[in-house]
Amino acid sequence: MIVRLKREQTKLSKGAFSVVRRCVQKSTGLEFAAKIINTKKLSARDFQKLEREARICRKLQHPNIVRLHDSIQEENFHYLVFDLVTGGELFEDIVAREFYSEADASHCIQQILESVNHCHQNGVVHRDLKPENLLLASKAKGAAVKLADFGLAIEVQGEQQAWFGFAGTPGYLSPEVLKKEPYGKPVDIWACGVILYILLVGYPPFWDEDQHRLYAQIKAGAYDYPSPEWDTVTPEAKNLINQMLTVNPSKRITAADALKHPWICQRERVASVVHRQETVDCLKKFNARRKLKGAILTTMLATRNFSSRSIIANKKENGSQVKESTDSSTTLEDDDIKARRQEIIKMTEQLIEAINTGDFEAYTKICDPHLTAFEPEAMGNLVEGMDFHKFYFDNVLGKNCKAVNTTILNPHVHLLGEDAACIAYVRLTQYMDKHGQAHTHQSEESRVWHKRDNKWQNVHFHRSGGNGGAAFGFSSLK
Repeated sequence: MIVRLKREQTKLSKGAFSVVRRCVQKSTGLEFAAKIINTKKLSARDFQKLEREARICRKLQHPNIVRLHDSIQEENFHYLVFDLVTGGELFEDIVAREFYSEADASHCIQQILESVNHCHQNGVVHRDLKPENLLLASKAKGAAVKLADFGLAIEVQGEQQAWFGFAGTPGYLSPEVLKKEPYGKPVDIWACGVILYILLVGYPPFWDEDQHRLYAQIKAGAYDYPSPEWDTVTPEAKNLINQMLTVNPSKRITAADALKHPWICQRERVASVVHRQETVDCLKKFNARRKLKGAILTTMLATRNFSSRSIIANKKENGSQVKESTDSSTTLEDDDIKARRQEIIKMTEQLIEAINTGDFEAYTKICDPHLTAFEPEAMGNLVEGMDFHKFYFDNVLGKNCKAVNTTILNPHVHLLGEDAACIAYVRLTQYMDKHGQAHTHQSEESRVWHKRDNKWQNVHFHRSGGNGGAAFGFSSLK
């Protein structure tokens, strides 16, 4: 399908790298939304993300998902042609209704679960389910709920769990993401649980102005059902929320099973049909807070997220790129700069800890089998493989030292695309020799890391400042 764009059609929204315009297919007169991306401004990584978003959207065709009809590449511009959805946000529509019941909430979450189930069946994890991405097809009563914005979506194989980076929106992040553990499809179900909770009472299950305390609540799964608003909610609804907000992702309900839950598939028999005015009132405040926060510029995030979201726009202030914040509604994709740097520092600390404890098995898991190194012990020669290092683990480390403490000073991480990084730092090592004498040794190190199968491995390092024969930076072991 080719959609011809009429020039200067209605502008729907604008972002840092893109503009979304209403467009018309000349052959039929049908209207669509065209996202026009200026590819001249995109880095190689941004372009990869754009291609990933288009690839994912192309394979998702479901009545509850905003459909991508065409992807057109021209010099300096890329066009993504989507359904034109005119009904606005689901949450805004709810507060404008004259009647809203638990059964209505059940119908809403059913449509959301249908879209998520379709994604999961096609090996797609959305990673950013939240009210801003739940739209209505039109203003007509009973219009379909449409899931939008696949800018953070990833592709997975089956029930694969891996660390795909820290991404999502604070109030909707799952415990496993916050703990930086391997994750997969269950992260979307957790977010559905948060959304269902809000749909029923108008406020979220986890809330704190302090993000650290918010994350602690989520990791602990610390939510409850306070009176009086929850007293009128059926036990079946709470049961479904409990199965969605299960901290252990392996025990969390799947989208397919959630659709079979009595509160969903036997709605007429199970869900209450009493109007929930208190929920509507709370939801109005919740929406107002989201919109207010969305108007406040913050420099917290410098991510260049050019996904199909058309609600949050990037602006310039003091020459630096900032992003409008919706507080707990702001999308984080800190597998971009900050978190990836922290990840490299963390991996380096783990590697040094393996050296300090003489744990060769842990060391080999973190290092590439063909690790190359320049180090004083090699007398300036380039060594390759594990045998050179194994000698020190077998004969020196752990045998000649009572206690070892390492401090990494001034770490500088250089990110080399998505799958490679280099870290340089000063390593300060304190240790007690077998005679009880305390020693301190300083060396300068740089390590090159490479990511394979979502796992970082050290492929090369260089250390200076050591004495010949000083095993891994321990200057005196006599």
